[in-house]
Amino acid sequence: MTYGSTLRDRIAAPGTTPLIGVHDMYSASLAARHYDGMFVSGFGFAASHYGLPDIGFIAWPDMVAFVRRLRGAFPRHDPLVDIDDGYVVTEVACHVVASLERIGALGVVLEDQRRPRRCGHADGKQVLPLDEYLDKLEAVLATRRDLVVVARTDATDEDDIVLRAKALAATGADVVLVDGVRSVEWIRRIRAEAGAKPVLFNQIAGGRSPRLPLGELSALGVDAVVYSTACLFAAHRAIEAALTELKAADGRLAPVEEHTGVGVAESTALLERNLPRRGRGGAPAPGAPGGLS
Repeated sequence: MTYGSTLRDRIAAPGTTPLIGVHDMYSASLAARHYDGMFVSGFGFAASHYGLPDIGFIAWPDMVAFVRRLRGAFPRHDPLVDIDDGYVVTEVACHVVASLERIGALGVVLEDQRRPRRCGHADGKQVLPLDEYLDKLEAVLATRRDLVVVARTDATDEDDIVLRAKALAATGADVVLVDGVRSVEWIRRIRAEAGAKPVLFNQIAGGRSPRLPLGELSALGVDAVVYSTACLFAAHRAIEAALTELKAADGRLAPVEEHTGVGVAESTALLERNLPRRGRGGAPAPGAPGGLS
């Protein structure tokens, strides 16, 4: 299997590769119309699947099942999957990585947080001893066959950030992510500490990090960027607005053209794109290597 090669090549290409955070199959259906790369965000999955904050509630079988559905519907897109801390236990992390690679995930993000974990842009984060995290990371690297592995640190102390960024860059991980970066100056610092290793940046609305366009990120030497919650927060805003409007109208729906511009026909047309295509030029079987973009 060479699933990871597609994502690895995209990250290595000039410029900054965007990966759009998706939280369910509908958001993925919309994201697939605009971008090739997808990011299965832990924040978004915890919110959509459980209705809970991103503090460690995700059960790994739920995540694997979701990625299987995602890969089946979008065989030509590139999913990078957030597996948090590998679900605590090293053996579980390795099992999840092997399972995700078998169903066609292109990469995983493994963090160094200690439980109870937090969103990478929240206060109160604690990290594992570096040696303990590196042991887990090395086990995951030994398990994967071609899958891209992003080594992520959630360190907040400046000296510890530098120490861990260097240590992660020295491993066999494909990419380094320092989450919750607070300034452009620190992006430059991390880029320098990572050496030749590709760097990933997490851009999240309302988060700790600066909001930067792809051109500026590319100039800073950032190789890939994930937009963890772009779809989730847009859905939040749109649903809230639609329900407020419905309540104000005493439950009477406005005509499609006066409201969202989306009705049964538009929604069905979007979802019909996910149906298997038959005949010459159709989509390959879900998860088949030939189905990668």
